[in-house]
Amino acid sequence: MSTSPASTARYQEKREGVLNAAAVLFNQRGVKGATLSDIAASVGLVTNSVTYYYRKKEDLATACFLRTIGVFNELAAGAAKEATPEARVTTFYARLARLLADIELGGHEPIVNFNDIRALPSPHAEQVFGAYTDMFRHVRNLLKGPETARLARDDLNARGHIILSSSHNLRQWIGRYEVEEYPRVAQRLADTVLHGMPAPHVGWQAADAQAHWKLGADNGGTSEAFLRAATALVNEQGYRGASVDKISARINVTKGSFYHHNDNKHDLIAECFERTFAVVRRALSLAEDGPGSGWSRACAAARALVRYQLSPEGPLLRATAVSALPDEAQRDHVRRTQFRLTERMTSVVVDGMIDGSIRPLDPHIAAQATIAAINAAAELQRWVPSATADNAADLFVRPALQGVLCPGTAPA
Repeated sequence: MSTSPASTARYQEKREGVLNAAAVLFNQRGVKGATLSDIAASVGLVTNSVTYYYRKKEDLATACFLRTIGVFNELAAGAAKEATPEARVTTFYARLARLLADIELGGHEPIVNFNDIRALPSPHAEQVFGAYTDMFRHVRNLLKGPETARLARDDLNARGHIILSSSHNLRQWIGRYEVEEYPRVAQRLADTVLHGMPAPHVGWQAADAQAHWKLGADNGGTSEAFLRAATALVNEQGYRGASVDKISARINVTKGSFYHHNDNKHDLIAECFERTFAVVRRALSLAEDGPGSGWSRACAAARALVRYQLSPEGPLLRATAVSALPDEAQRDHVRRTQFRLTERMTSVVVDGMIDGSIRPLDPHIAAQATIAAINAAAELQRWVPSATADNAADLFVRPALQGVLCPGTAPA
């Protein structure tokens, strides 16, 4: 007996409704935090009805990720039709802004954030990571042209990571603007990512007093090891994925040892956020009070924080980890602190505009692009395995601040 067109259409409609609801809840609570029953209830179904479309939550999360990857592939494909790297990257951000406006106005289905992509188990993780890697290549290839022909592969990968990471970051803060402003925001972000911040007469500020900045706390030992392990696991698997067992196993201690040093996981993760905030705050404070132009101090802060990300003391807790926190008051506190620290970076950019070392641009968007690159450095070695704390300044920080069209570190 064949399936009627009407029943097929109803099936597809219900399936899309489940995907849409799941994307919203995964963005709010993380993949580990959202349950099938929550998703079912949000579309007026019982849990068993959802399993008719997706047997497990991991299947549903995979479908959400793959659908969003498909959307980004379409954005990149449309941008790839332009003739130059500058036009392609500008079009990519413009198309993304139109998409986000459509989502905000209800004209396009919601898309899931990639925050918890590492929380997927095997074989779902391999499927999604394979598709994500292909998407990364499509975005990276927007840079290919005569202007970038001499860039080495590592340089291209680092710059592709900057473009893609800033596009993900844009989704986190563009909602502070009126929807009508989205195209202007995208244009200004593209200009900053492509051409960087420095005034025409200002070059790259090479190392390197900030290499000796002490950003972390002096209290090493077991408590610091727990903080580093918990931070890395939250970055990879979200708040709920970073279980006490996994945190303990990461540093080869027992669960009993965990509770000997920590009251509970919630307080430890809260301390991870405060540790990250303290490191960023310290770097910005040193930049604010340091010598030199606003440009040189912005470079110093970014270099120091990326160095920290790739050092044994790192990583920093990624900004998007806040979405998976179970406590609303804590989420509000974290977001408020993140906003204030970004405003401190904005202040450094404004200093550079005043003293002439930074060209006229939107300082808020430039600060967001800089903070996005600092956050993205935690995953730099996935795309550039040769990246280290010592070479990341030239390989990654320089194009992040000077623009992805700046010359490479070495000829291809």
